[in-house]
Amino acid sequence: MLRGILSYWIFPIISGVVWLGTLLGLLIYWCTDEHRRHYASMDSLQTIAYISDVGASTLKPLFIAGCCVTTVFLDLSFGADRWLRHKGRLVPNTTVTEKVLSGICIVFAIIGTAGLILLSIFDTARHPKLHDVFLLLFIAGYVISAIFICWEYQRLGMRYREHRVLRISFWIKLAFVIVEIILAIAFASCNFTKHYNAAAVLEWTIAFIFSFYVFSFWIDLYPAVRTKGSGGYRGNNKGMNEHAGQSMEEQGIAGSDRTLMGEGNDAAHHGHGQRDSGYSASRPGTATNQQSGLRGMALPNDF
Repeated sequence: MLRGILSYWIFPIISGVVWLGTLLGLLIYWCTDEHRRHYASMDSLQTIAYISDVGASTLKPLFIAGCCVTTVFLDLSFGADRWLRHKGRLVPNTTVTEKVLSGICIVFAIIGTAGLILLSIFDTARHPKLHDVFLLLFIAGYVISAIFICWEYQRLGMRYREHRVLRISFWIKLAFVIVEIILAIAFASCNFTKHYNAAAVLEWTIAFIFSFYVFSFWIDLYPAVRTKGSGGYRGNNKGMNEHAGQSMEEQGIAGSDRTLMGEGNDAAHHGHGQRDSGYSASRPGTATNQQSGLRGMALPNDF
């Protein structure tokens, strides 16, 4: 049973759960075990630690592992989406533009992946400048990637209006893009104006919202479960064509029936003409001809 249910949708679930678990682990560790410790990488007036402050201390191995697993499985989700659309397991890309948008989305996702992994390795305590560069690379990479996937899904949603999941996924990702851009601008502003506590809160918020963006790919990949072992959407299109051909055949049969009924009506009218020309009502078969004529007259109204 599980083999029939488990599919590519497991990639974003693993990625989102690991990312959420990493964040909660760092936050709970700092609040409970560290008792809101003031790290050396923090400003003297700062009381709320950045994610990178906690990740640069004892839990650095957890931070690196969490970032690596999160991004690898998220990139697998991007790759699975492209592959499944290519194979027809998900609604396929039908234009070169859609395929190009998908490719650009994957490229920027890989850039974001490199940024997140590198910022976890080059921590803020030992490599502050490199850490900030890779943080910018991470945020910019995934936000730009989300913009292009929104663009792709918007085009798919216009072409396949019967698939509501495309519109739902589009609006979720668009909301992520808008919210994350606003928060990223606020985060950068607070950093430059040295409001470090506000900046730390914004950084944690951006990171937690990113986990919901990761989970949103479950919506995109889960429909592939229904097309497993079948011809997928391309197979369904073939079936629709066959159904259309069958309908045309049925229309042809119905047209033949109407032709036959028309011939019956002509025969009936011919029978009436013979009766009016002086054939006797007692002639053998006349009653049968009259009944056939009546049936022939009644059929067009019933049909």
